[in-house]
Amino acid sequence: MPTRLTLLLFALCFYLSTTTLKVFANTNPLSELPHAVSNNAVAHVMIKNQNYLISFSGLASGKGYQDVHNRTYVYDVAENKWSEKTAVPIKKPINGLTGRLASVATAIKEVAYVFGGYTVAKNHSEVSVPDVYAYDVLQDKFQALTPMPVPVDDSIALAYKSRYIYLISGWHNDGNVNLVQLYDTHTDQWQQASPFPGKAVFGHAGGIVDNKMLICDGVRVDVHLNQRRSYAAEAACYRGVINTTMPSKISWFKVKHPTGESRYRMAAKGLKNAVLNTKEIVFIGGSNNPYNYNGIGYNGEPSLPSNEIWRYNSDTNIWKITQSKTATMDHRGLLELDGNLITLGGMGENQQVLKRINHY
Repeated sequence: MPTRLTLLLFALCFYLSTTTLKVFANTNPLSELPHAVSNNAVAHVMIKNQNYLISFSGLASGKGYQDVHNRTYVYDVAENKWSEKTAVPIKKPINGLTGRLASVATAIKEVAYVFGGYTVAKNHSEVSVPDVYAYDVLQDKFQALTPMPVPVDDSIALAYKSRYIYLISGWHNDGNVNLVQLYDTHTDQWQQASPFPGKAVFGHAGGIVDNKMLICDGVRVDVHLNQRRSYAAEAACYRGVINTTMPSKISWFKVKHPTGESRYRMAAKGLKNAVLNTKEIVFIGGSNNPYNYNGIGYNGEPSLPSNEIWRYNSDTNIWKITQSKTATMDHRGLLELDGNLITLGGMGENQQVLKRINHY
């Protein structure tokens, strides 16, 4: 007859083996994207307990204006399979251009929402697109929604209360705006929320947990005497607390920066861990040298990706900084799948456009 010690040891071995299997399962690599893509809007939806990852528009590996596209890729996690779907539409093609960069996306329940972006012409002129679409994965169908009041790209889209989506700051045609544009998915209407308190930026990153959001970094525009304006990295973080009875009212507070050095186009997301009882906003990758869409800095120097991970505890206001095994940049969002944080595509070393999915 087995002793109590034998039973305890058996139980411990069983627990460790199942835990190891679970960890191994969660770290199995997902299939690569059909094509390398960067600066793509990303979203994750769950329908009847099935997970789907989505990539909207972006930049192909050639990194020229002609490589800007509007392709949609959908990954069926259960089937471990990527499929190219209907391209992201555009209501009014700008000089015949349909592809765009720096769109943003998020998801509410079973629907993905994709906002804006900008087109790039042969002469390098850029135009912000006002379009907003809801995307149904199973039907592979885009539904046109009320356009943004002020078209922005390189913005942030944060979903709140399974109803509202905040678009925070970003670039509009000729410069940055400090607007916080609030979209109501129930009424298909827009309103202006409390404006962003920092310098207006593009290429910033942020996340939301409950009614608390955190926005960090990006690029500001500096105006000078007797010379052209210039772009400069902005190292600053702001916490926004949404009024739970009036979603358009946000109380803003400045937060100490984790490093003092700005990051451009990081991937970010808010996370809740019920087991550890933690709420945090995570920032991954990016570059400390702001750059044009081809990965070459505005200063003419090639931009390098970062492998830093910043974690901000929204309850304690404490930062934790770690490092990942890979360095990436040029992201438009961070996704979570089965407890893993992932990025879809982006740029790696030597400004290489990536096909892979990175786990963190």
